Amino acid sequence: MKEKEITALADENIMHTYRRFPVVLARGKGQKVWDVNGKEYLDFVAGIAVCNLGHSHPGVIDALKKQLEKLTHVSNLYYTEPQARLAKLLVDNSFADKVFFCNSGAEANEAAIKLARKYAHENLGADKFELITMKDSFHGRTMATITATGQEKFQFGFTPLLEGFTYVPFNDLNALEKAINKKTCGVMVEPIQGEGGVNIPDARYLKEVRSLCDEHKILLIVDEVQTGIGRTGKLFAYEHAGIEPDIMTLAKALGNGFPVGAMLATDKIAESFAPGNHASTFGGNPLAMAAALATLEIMLQEGILDNCRKTGDYFLKELKKLEKKHALINNVRGKGLMLAVTLNMEAAEIVRECMQKGLLINSTGGKTLRFVPPLIITNKDVDQAVDILNEVMEGK
Repeated sequence: MKEKEITALADENIMHTYRRFPVVLARGKGQKVWDVNGKEYLDFVAGIAVCNLGHSHPGVIDALKKQLEKLTHVSNLYYTEPQARLAKLLVDNSFADKVFFCNSGAEANEAAIKLARKYAHENLGADKFELITMKDSFHGRTMATITATGQEKFQFGFTPLLEGFTYVPFNDLNALEKAINKKTCGVMVEPIQGEGGVNIPDARYLKEVRSLCDEHKILLIVDEVQTGIGRTGKLFAYEHAGIEPDIMTLAKALGNGFPVGAMLATDKIAESFAPGNHASTFGGNPLAMAAALATLEIMLQEGILDNCRKTGDYFLKELKKLEKKHALINNVRGKGLMLAVTLNMEAAEIVRECMQKGLLINSTGGKTLRFVPPLIITNKDVDQAVDILNEVMEGK
């Protein structure tokens, strides 16, 4: 089908819940994608921090092919090998003792909220059910997770929201401490706020949040849906702070494009989930488990994390050069390959013009450009992206 035929067919039959660019992407390889007309793009969106190993990684493809030939789906009434192996690999490389598998970040966060309330009900008292989350956070699109999300624009039109959530400014320990009360059962926080604008807290912030939770005997839930699986240069972003959460959520990059989510917890917390308390028909699906297992093994074995740190440092340095050159840039920040440029103009225009020149980036919060490329990019890819950005900005 031709581009206009595809876009017309989609617009006629798909709910208009997305503002789509007039581009039909057809295939991808590594850090590049091509549209149906054959135009090549350098992809610095990666499905919004999903394809950390790049598009069509041969190891992930091979794992999916082999699993397709053996077993596509069975119920969680039975055991499967890829699910057991992935759970062990996640446990062996994190703070956690147990894993719950689902299909998305929202589902993982929904599971975390339920587990926190169940644990608190059984161990802290029935009156302890409130979670403190951060302003400008993003935790998903279900009713519970948009309530947890500290941004009114995602909540508008969906009231009444769920009871039991309080919001405080991100990176503000005093506000957090004042918000803790007799009903608080835990704190839910992103190590770096992604959808909120790639907001990076002070170096000691997470450590001090952990200390506050310990002091008040409440749970710390770390939402690593966007930061997890290598995005910041470590497998999990909480590692930078030298802490361990009680619960962690993952999705996005875990399957390198195949839908999969996970909620991890310590034994002490996980024991509160008994058979029948929570479930997911497709959670732990053999295909998703095969894709995630291959993704995680490659991430741990092939120097991806080291490349993320080194290339991320180089990218940040080059963006800071742009900052000195262009008055329209207000701020540059980043960790690993999760970077942002805040402008003094709307970012959408820059995004569109970069796309026209063969660079895919995205914007968040109106005036912030977000860069979450595959972790396999090189300095040469960074140079190409920065050259396009510079060219576009010179015209402003």
